[in-house]
Amino acid sequence: MADEKKSLQTLLTATDYRPPEGFSAFPSAIHHASTVLFKNVAALRARNWQEKSGYTYGLHGTPTTFTLEARLAEIEGGSHCLLAPSGLAAIAMINLALLKSGDDLLLPDNAYNPNRELAYWLQSDFGISSQFYDPMIGEQIGELIKPTTRLIWTEAPGSVSMEMPDVPAICRAAKAHGVPVALDNTWSAGLVFRAFEHGVDIVMQALTKYQSGGSDALMGAVITRDKALHRKIDTAHMRLGLGVSADDTYLVLRGLPTMKLRFDAHDASARKIAAWLKQRPEIAQVLHPALEDCPGHDIWKRDFTGAAGLFSVLFDPAYSETQTDRFIDSLKLFKIGYSWGGANSLAVPYRMTQIRRDWPHQGQLVRFNIGLEDVQDLINDLTQAFKSLQ
Repeated sequence: MADEKKSLQTLLTATDYRPPEGFSAFPSAIHHASTVLFKNVAALRARNWQEKSGYTYGLHGTPTTFTLEARLAEIEGGSHCLLAPSGLAAIAMINLALLKSGDDLLLPDNAYNPNRELAYWLQSDFGISSQFYDPMIGEQIGELIKPTTRLIWTEAPGSVSMEMPDVPAICRAAKAHGVPVALDNTWSAGLVFRAFEHGVDIVMQALTKYQSGGSDALMGAVITRDKALHRKIDTAHMRLGLGVSADDTYLVLRGLPTMKLRFDAHDASARKIAAWLKQRPEIAQVLHPALEDCPGHDIWKRDFTGAAGLFSVLFDPAYSETQTDRFIDSLKLFKIGYSWGGANSLAVPYRMTQIRRDWPHQGQLVRFNIGLEDVQDLINDLTQAFKSLQ
């Protein structure tokens, strides 16, 4: 009931009304908040922003973001989770939490290119040296670890060239030197590769991909088991002011119940199309970890229980970049765009000599995200586009 002692403007701004308790529904509630209210001054002074038992400010979490963090940690098999505005923001948060001037960073030569560019920036402007290693190096990575090495990145597989590294071997070598390993686990979505069980210390996920599934939200996550490591990253998270939208958080939460169903469908379709492309005379090699001739296939078979909808192909060197660009332009169902994990299929060309040292192949590389369209329709689309090569 309106309080007649209050002016209309105050009634528009403040109310004593509270909805009744007991409401329950399947979707998580969306809590929009920058300011968080405290019962009294004592409660304000007692609250710790690093503890998940309460709320201090919207940037440090609301029930919506806490819910997503808890669910992602559970899915991945971790204990702690932090959200970031994108996958790259999550990568930067890890780097800035663990590295300082004079430190050394190891990255695979097939790393996500923005991670590579970030490493160059850290080296040129912050005095953090970077070494790029052969993604298939395995336990021999120990020979590259310096006394100043503070972090090793790996990616399983490389999201363009698709080599599958021996993550357990890299982790064994890293642990012998006391260096944490961070894994970009976006390709597996945490569903078909149990990173922590294979020795990884930090898992990064681009929730933009399979967790969202709608090609409509940008978000990243950092998941850990070790509390001390989590606190270091959490401090960087706060210092950098990395917040996420409540609405975007809800979109990711909404995508989780169907994620494995979608992932399995992407996987099944991608394997069928990869096998079909392998028979095409225009294609020199299909780079899909589930195929026996893809680098690291034996490791994928040993450590993974499935595959994603993302893979690449190498065209016969007889076809020029102009021809393969025309092939992509001729596609109708496949659209041109970065990212993956959404319902729509994508095709993107890469100039590999610009992003990989000593790239051994001559043919043009095209990466495919296989969406949720009918497989035969996608094959028909590829078939008609191949005609443009002639």
